[in-house]
Amino acid sequence: MNRYPLWKYVLIVVTTLVGLLYALPNLFPEDPALQLTSSGHQVLTREDQQQIERLLKQKSLAYKSIELEDEKLLIRFLDPDTQLAAFSLVQEALGSRYIAALNLAPATPNWLRSLNAQPMNLGLDLRGGVHFLLEVDMQAAVAKAIERYQVDFRNTLRDAKIRYLGVRSHNNELSVKFRNAEDRDKGLAALEKEFRMDMVIESADEGDTPLIKAHLKETAINEIKRFALKQNITSLRKRVNELGVAEPIIQQQGMDRIVVQLPGVQDTARAKKILGATATLEFRMVDEQADPFAAQQSGRVPPGDRLYRERNGQPILLKRRVMLTGEYITDAASGIDSQNGGPAVFITLDGKGARLFSKATAENVKKLMAVVYIETKPDGRKVEEVINVARIQEQLSKRFQITGLDNTREARDLALLLRAGALAAPMQFVEERTVGPSLGKANIERGFTSVTIGFVLVMLFMAIYYKVFGLVADVALALNLVFIVALLSMLQATLTLPGIAGIVLTVGMAVDANVLIFERIREELKNGNSPQASITAGYDQAFSTILDANITTLIAALVLFTFGTGPIKGFAVTLSLGIISSMFTAIFVTRGIVNLIYGGKPRLQKLAI
Repeated sequence: MNRYPLWKYVLIVVTTLVGLLYALPNLFPEDPALQLTSSGHQVLTREDQQQIERLLKQKSLAYKSIELEDEKLLIRFLDPDTQLAAFSLVQEALGSRYIAALNLAPATPNWLRSLNAQPMNLGLDLRGGVHFLLEVDMQAAVAKAIERYQVDFRNTLRDAKIRYLGVRSHNNELSVKFRNAEDRDKGLAALEKEFRMDMVIESADEGDTPLIKAHLKETAINEIKRFALKQNITSLRKRVNELGVAEPIIQQQGMDRIVVQLPGVQDTARAKKILGATATLEFRMVDEQADPFAAQQSGRVPPGDRLYRERNGQPILLKRRVMLTGEYITDAASGIDSQNGGPAVFITLDGKGARLFSKATAENVKKLMAVVYIETKPDGRKVEEVINVARIQEQLSKRFQITGLDNTREARDLALLLRAGALAAPMQFVEERTVGPSLGKANIERGFTSVTIGFVLVMLFMAIYYKVFGLVADVALALNLVFIVALLSMLQATLTLPGIAGIVLTVGMAVDANVLIFERIREELKNGNSPQASITAGYDQAFSTILDANITTLIAALVLFTFGTGPIKGFAVTLSLGIISSMFTAIFVTRGIVNLIYGGKPRLQKLAI
């Protein structure tokens, strides 16, 4: 007789229940929603929520619910038309006080959320969202590198105690002026020793003035461009992840372009702000000798200084030489200053930054140092303001804190943007495209239809051709779909149109194992074996063939996932999950059901196969 041990039945039942539970959230449609956040550093309050509620009621715009959570106001609507009307109303009535973003909010019941059961993420082609193509300004990246070399040249000559008249940059070339040829030769030796790997350095003359001219090698320029592209992709990915956009696609296209897809985001202006908002810090010494008010009134700034404004509007003169920039920051966290109880941002530097900052602060103990906050807007505008001026009490190193922020919200925003990293080179939007939710809905319906047709046709064939055993295979096939959806939801993988194609393919492939088993059982019956022995032989002897076939397909899927991008990865994910679940349902589940039907009949004479 064919009997299954109890633990195998328990495994099948538990797996089925878990699969049904985690597939269930996908049955609840998403709500059209409006997400509101404050445009400044202040926090949204209950009063803001009540004001929005009154505004919506005055215009008779019905909403499903309104929630204030994590300093964001989320308003759910019954249909997209009301959502769009509310979006226009908020923009017109409240102006720049709020940042409004169209969104799709999951409608999963609270009891499922408590179990961490969430619907699977849908890609841009299914959910709708925004698509951007950004071009990295490679010339700016090279120019930025030249500026760094300009500072390094000065530092190298200063450390070697070699006199020079000045270091200038023009058309990505550096020139260093000297008083005499002797100093020029010493400088040439020092600079070649330090920079010969990356730069072509040679002596020249401009009239009677000895010069050193230097330009980057082609290999160094290519490396700068590759780094700029890689760094921008990393910074964009960090920024989007930090700001909570689910399952973004950020990848390289060509040698100087980046594709960004943000599923579920419908507001291109908001998306541009997310991508374009960058922040960094500069640490500069304060010129305590000069008068900033006189410099502001006369417009004449002392040599070696720059005029800035503090947050209270007061002018302040800072040294042009930058002690440290934000590129050396590896981590930033907001918190509370233990001394005065005010908001603070705790900074961590990398090894090189720690050495530079330690040396600079050791040389300027008891002097005033300013922290300059620099924010680059999406349109390329740069806003600079001094957020903190403090006297250096001791030598600083890898970890330190900055204060002078208005509130904890501002501290969190600054820490977030510093963690996200600055862009290595500016970018411009060369293409933007919005995929509306209606198109995504149509794609979902087509995908669902294709899966349904394939599923029904396979079920009919199996039921007609293999009778009772075919119906058992149909049950396993249905469970297979449930398991795929559950696994996609549990892994929070992104389903795209190619992913649906992978599911359709899996539906067709899922019955292959059952066909092999059933044909083996038929063969055993023709050879004169008993029904019970035929069932045992069918499952046991077909197992190795099924395992080999599925492992080779799984290897191919893993190769696609490893080397593919975007849609190819989506196809590989659903195919891989489908192979794993189909092996479980075809071998364990179907045999368990067959054993329940036929296992307790020792005198069985015939099988419905």
